[in-house]
Amino acid sequence: MFIKVITVTALNGYIKKIIDSDFILNNANVKGELSNVKLHSSGHIYFTLKDSFGKVNCVMFKSQAQKLTITPRDGMNVIIRGKVSVYEKGGAYQVYCDSMETDGEGQLFLAFQNLKEKLAKLGLFDDNHKRIIPSFPTRIGIITSQTGAAVKDIINVATRRNSNVNMLIYPALVQGVNASTEVEQGIKYFNSLKNVDLIIIARGGGSIEELWAFNEENLAYAIYNSKIPIITGIGHETDFTIADFVCDHRAPTPSAAAEIAVRNLKDLNNEIKTLRELLLRSVEFKVTKEYNKVNLLNKTLKVNNPLNFIVNQYRHIDNLKENLNYKFDSRISMEKQKLSKLNALLHAHNPLNVLNKGYSILQNNENRVISEISELKNIKDVKITLKDGSALFKLSNLEEF
Repeated sequence: MFIKVITVTALNGYIKKIIDSDFILNNANVKGELSNVKLHSSGHIYFTLKDSFGKVNCVMFKSQAQKLTITPRDGMNVIIRGKVSVYEKGGAYQVYCDSMETDGEGQLFLAFQNLKEKLAKLGLFDDNHKRIIPSFPTRIGIITSQTGAAVKDIINVATRRNSNVNMLIYPALVQGVNASTEVEQGIKYFNSLKNVDLIIIARGGGSIEELWAFNEENLAYAIYNSKIPIITGIGHETDFTIADFVCDHRAPTPSAAAEIAVRNLKDLNNEIKTLRELLLRSVEFKVTKEYNKVNLLNKTLKVNNPLNFIVNQYRHIDNLKENLNYKFDSRISMEKQKLSKLNALLHAHNPLNVLNKGYSILQNNENRVISEISELKNIKDVKITLKDGSALFKLSNLEEF
């Protein structure tokens, strides 16, 4: 019997034709867990779909990836629809995915949303109920699995930041049916003893099913009713649980919860040093400022000293006195000059001076000056004033020349 020899390319092509012609493989619905998810910059998504016993490579091209309503991530359980085909160049088969939806997460997510909406309406998420996280807790209660990586991360981070902080670990299941009850008991335990300043509830990452214990209503009320502030560090940064919404502060990871709870002693010492220097500079500045202020007030006081004012007023009085004397002297001198001029003018117009030249003054009985001859005809007595005196004379036989 003759067996035809074919090339590798021909073999791959033949297998591809067989697979492409199969109805089931062209309309495959496959479920499994996502791993090695790569969201390529081109828009394509490459990932592996696996279960307990096997795995298959898958690809979803950009045109189909744009239609997704979920963001694929490692650990997510999904159902994909597409066709199985062979990549001839590599000789490997893969699933070319057309659509993707969550498997099992759908009902859980719906339950999560319903409980979240219910508790939000009841006020369990309100900010005014949030308790203040203490700045410097000395004892921290940690509720987590004692064998998990979360507790190790918290201890390592907290010890590195401040070795003086004591940590009390309450071991509890963080996954499974009884997990929420055990975490609730841990909260009640610390609240009953009141032996810690702060509580951290922590768990590493996982699927929604693995984190479901932190979405239980009984745990939400335990966190809400706690008298001690609570920080949650559950899952990864993208994971949100009901406990995260109820707690007083949500950290994205257990390590981040430790960083929030425990202040870095080195940073704190540096901050204290900085504040001390700032305080010293502030005090020095204040003292200098007040000293300058007192100095300025002292100078102002000296300038406005009453004794200086009185001395200046004496000087002012002396100036006024000198000015007054000057004005008096000037006025007296001016009045003397006026009086001298008036005296000279009066002397010049004094009728008695005329008498020295041989003139006389005639007056009637009423001492009125007689200036005309006709007036003499009507009087009998006349008063004649010469330079050496006055005399009364009687007129008789008055004749005109």
